[in-house]
Amino acid sequence: MRRRRWTAGAVALALVLGGCSGDNGAQRDAPVREASARPSASPARPTSLTIVAAGDLFVQPPLVAQARSDAQAAGRDGYDFSQIMAAVVPTIQTADLAVCHMEQPLGPEQGPFTGFPIFNAPVELADDAAAAGFDTCSTASNHTLDYGAEGVTRTLDHLDRVGLHHTGSARSAQEAATPNIIDVFGVKIAQLSYTFSFNGIERPPGQPWIANLIDPEAILAEARRAKSAGAEIVIASLHWGTEYQNAADAGQLGLGRQLLASPSIDLIIGMHAHVVQPIEKIGEKWVAYGLGNLLVRFQDGSPEHTADSVIPTFTFTQAAPGTWRVSAVEVRPVFMDYHPKARLVDLTTAKATAGPRAADYARIHRRIAGYVNLRGADAHGLRITDQPALPAPATTPTQ
Repeated sequence: MRRRRWTAGAVALALVLGGCSGDNGAQRDAPVREASARPSASPARPTSLTIVAAGDLFVQPPLVAQARSDAQAAGRDGYDFSQIMAAVVPTIQTADLAVCHMEQPLGPEQGPFTGFPIFNAPVELADDAAAAGFDTCSTASNHTLDYGAEGVTRTLDHLDRVGLHHTGSARSAQEAATPNIIDVFGVKIAQLSYTFSFNGIERPPGQPWIANLIDPEAILAEARRAKSAGAEIVIASLHWGTEYQNAADAGQLGLGRQLLASPSIDLIIGMHAHVVQPIEKIGEKWVAYGLGNLLVRFQDGSPEHTADSVIPTFTFTQAAPGTWRVSAVEVRPVFMDYHPKARLVDLTTAKATAGPRAADYARIHRRIAGYVNLRGADAHGLRITDQPALPAPATTPTQ
């Protein structure tokens, strides 16, 4: 909710339309990357706060074409992802901290933009992710190195340009050694990012720090360093799991338990499977195994339900000084409608309308809820939201 070039009226209109280690290299004891995700006129330090997470920002050539068409229709050059994402902006902007995942590197400003098996996306994706309200973005994925060190540098340069914090890849050993910590109304929150693979692409010689491979000990060591640097909440963003499989696999189940057994990890957010996977409570902590694709444009009729996704809101409440626990989880099911234009649909809002697709959206909503609860999250208090999204109130942007 950092930058608001979205007006409440525009968001409301969009809602209506949308409804009808590897090796860690250097020791991470460098100065902390710490910045506020909120305006300087912040309220008093809270005793509870909300963290929203969204799935893969995964852009294929047909979605690039839609963003180009939307920009041209608005009389602008370049690419516009804001209309595609408009329906979820209220949910993102009402969070105290909003977390995203950049699946692919950003390409040259003039392209070309490529799809399978080597992906990149227009730089405007960074602009529109920031404008939508995201605060920090994981960048470790199996596509991180699709365009080598140049792609990593270009991606992080543009995330810096728009003010999006990032973690999971780096331009230098010093940057890799610096924890990503965001100050949210006086509460320091860290985000880590690791991936299972780079699709066979090797990290450049002498640059093991360029992107993070999943290694339990490396993850826990970084989490401990983040806690030592003052982080009270540590989020691990993991690119893991079996593609197109709604059930969490054995590797996810084992690693999730191993990491959450540590006092240094407070929440796990999963990506990569391209479908919705369950959310589970383990002890007093939570893991979202797979949020699905927030942005995507696969082939029509994909049998794996790759257009499904969820946006969970985790409410953290302070249990003791410096100790936070998730006290509530609310999940908003989302769907990427491909026709007549690629647009995200807030299913809770859309199914409540009298539009011609309300019954279809209600069916998809039920399907997603079933996947979320495959491991009994509802029995532990998780709620599938039943409240339509409302436009977020305007705020003063953070500079």
